[in-house]
Amino acid sequence: MLPEGIRSRLIHDVNGITLHILEAGYDVPGRPLVVMLHGFPELAYSWRKVMLPLASQGYHVVAPDVRGYGKSGGAGVSYHDDLRPFSTLNKAHDVLSLVAALGYRSVAAIIGHDQGSPLAGWCALMRPDVFRSVVMMSSPFRGGPVALPFNTANEGVKPFAPSQIDEELKQLDPPRKYYMRYYATEPANENMWHAKHGLHDFLRAYYHMKSADWKQNKPFRLKGLTASEWEKLPRYYVMDLDQGMAESVAPEMPSAQAISACQWLTETELKFYVDEYARTGFQGGLQGYRTNPGDKDLGVFAGKTIDVPSIFIGGQQDWGVYQTPGGLERVEGSLTTRYQGTYLVEGAGHWVQQEQPEKVCQLFLDFLERNADG
Repeated sequence: MLPEGIRSRLIHDVNGITLHILEAGYDVPGRPLVVMLHGFPELAYSWRKVMLPLASQGYHVVAPDVRGYGKSGGAGVSYHDDLRPFSTLNKAHDVLSLVAALGYRSVAAIIGHDQGSPLAGWCALMRPDVFRSVVMMSSPFRGGPVALPFNTANEGVKPFAPSQIDEELKQLDPPRKYYMRYYATEPANENMWHAKHGLHDFLRAYYHMKSADWKQNKPFRLKGLTASEWEKLPRYYVMDLDQGMAESVAPEMPSAQAISACQWLTETELKFYVDEYARTGFQGGLQGYRTNPGDKDLGVFAGKTIDVPSIFIGGQQDWGVYQTPGGLERVEGSLTTRYQGTYLVEGAGHWVQQEQPEKVCQLFLDFLERNADG
């Protein structure tokens, strides 16, 4: 199912696991390396439409199945297995180890989409000497703690008031819940993996509902993190309290005519995702939505910014850009020091590099050329 010029291979002993990668432009040694990190529920395969155009312009392009996905290690994990291998720090270690295994000491750009966007951001923040620029897509990088608790030895610890947003969502009519909270629960994997209407229909409805093809996607900036604002999000973000994700997207299953007209995700391409997730389930990817004891170590980077050239790319019809009120503004301002712009692509929803690959490729190439000398 891969376009000619993209190869698949397994790289062994990468931070203790085997990583499956797709790569293009591998036939000419010494090319600048570009690393692409996918999101949920996707795979390295989601970069198939942009890899060859970048390779044709002189880049070695590598897209791994991230730990827990596809043919990479950790894909068969269970809910009760150790979470620490899926910590942000350890997954950044995976990416760094992959770069070294491929014989590189630096990366021209690390590009991340959805769940891969914050991972790319962390890689660039932690190791700017290796990851010389970063493209974050569809999900704004949140960063770590703004600052460590300060002067507490002299003034005492100030009381912390946790957010009540989850309880407030339950009080809505109808009661709602945030999808990330749901993805952190044990039933989520089974609900999607063995969906009542079948895995194929679940994925087709899910991908459709978050794309520009679903005409109800007309996102806008929210005023704040309140239940009254969050209830404006579609059901795939703020779900009905009594439903799983499979039930949340099932009513929006596209018609046979709409499926036939969908050129960005044909039935043949969808089958690739269906076959892989039928084999592995979703738990390896869902681990990334859970509180991970290993992530406490990110406090070491409190207050640190991304100091390499950076941009953000999203789709104009993507609610993911705005689901965290103020998130994009933080990326544009306080979390980056060499920010070069926000680009919202017309005719694209959440799956921007699949829905509008030509436009996205041009943004990639312009960014890479602009920062070729670091």
